[in-house]
Amino acid sequence: MSWVPCDEPAAVEARNSDAIDMVLEGKAKDLGGFEVRRLLPSSRRRMIGPFIFFDQMGPADFPPGRGIDVRPHPHIGLATVTYLFAGEILHRDSLGTVQPIRPGDVNWMTAGHGIAHSERTGPETRAAGGPLAGIQAWVALPRTSEESEPAFAHHPAAALPIIEADGWRLRLIAGHWGGVRSPVTTGWETIYADVALPAGARMSFPAEHEERAVYPVEGAIEIDGRTPPADALLVLRPGRAVTIAAQSAARVMLLGGAAMDGPRHIWWNFVSSSRASASSRRKKIGASAASPRCRARANSSRCRKAERGRRPRQGPRRFAAAMASRPPTGCGRSTAPRHHQRSGFRHPLVSICRRPCRSPQVQRRNPRGNRCRWSAFPGRTFHG
Repeated sequence: MSWVPCDEPAAVEARNSDAIDMVLEGKAKDLGGFEVRRLLPSSRRRMIGPFIFFDQMGPADFPPGRGIDVRPHPHIGLATVTYLFAGEILHRDSLGTVQPIRPGDVNWMTAGHGIAHSERTGPETRAAGGPLAGIQAWVALPRTSEESEPAFAHHPAAALPIIEADGWRLRLIAGHWGGVRSPVTTGWETIYADVALPAGARMSFPAEHEERAVYPVEGAIEIDGRTPPADALLVLRPGRAVTIAAQSAARVMLLGGAAMDGPRHIWWNFVSSSRASASSRRKKIGASAASPRCRARANSSRCRKAERGRRPRQGPRRFAAAMASRPPTGCGRSTAPRHHQRSGFRHPLVSICRRPCRSPQVQRRNPRGNRCRWSAFPGRTFHG
């Protein structure tokens, strides 16, 4: 899922707790009948293990004819992890993958040096309406894998291990737990699990992983005898096992892993281990993606400016907010702010020429009817 502008979670140090190091309190963002709650990143806590982005989607209940439409957008330097509690989402990407995801399944899309995808409510699900809830996470890639080939893997719920003990039930999404390992391939030591606890149940979260966090999705829990706030990501202190007790029927997400091999920088949907690397990749991908869109007017002043590129005049949060509010314009699926279009700045993988291209290749319509095809990468046409 693309970066949606949300308020930064409030970070509060848990000074009086031996188990909890920090509490990240997310704030819900209404996207028109659909809420997103951002829990990570925060300015005071950028990552937890390899997890660099953590959003709760919903819960929402769509009437017939309504759903979500996350239009095609690019990613580099990360892996997106989609996990649903309710509903269904249809994933499409520039590798040619078309895969619905349902509750309990996991979609693990490795962006590597670049991929584009969309996530929408499928036509049958949209016609019927219904609930939607889940978690959208991003996992940073090791430095040695940031330029790897993009890949996509879908694992149905039946393929993920189930561990039961003392009344609780754990679905292991990624990593290992008590000698059991998930079939999901990760490039870094990771733990990611969905746990259901009936009222009164207790479980221990071992200290074998360097960085860990707990997110209560439903119900009320205690951690080492203390009741944490609701709708908050609880970052645990390292080197100490903690006990999670359910005051009522509860559902919690456990996440973490080894500390990453250095800090990461986020710009819109792109993640990199260095600012210089992120900048060079944006320019490299941006220049190559511009050529197919402007071939008919390759010498125009606007296209020459787009090829050179310019630095954005606003931060990634305001930039993402502006893009989310703009309809596609020009010869590509551009959602860049208008002053970016006037200046000729072009963000990676998205063409921003204001005038419609006259080339017959560009004017071909996609199955949705009235938009030009959007080429995420040279030689690949992707209908989102």
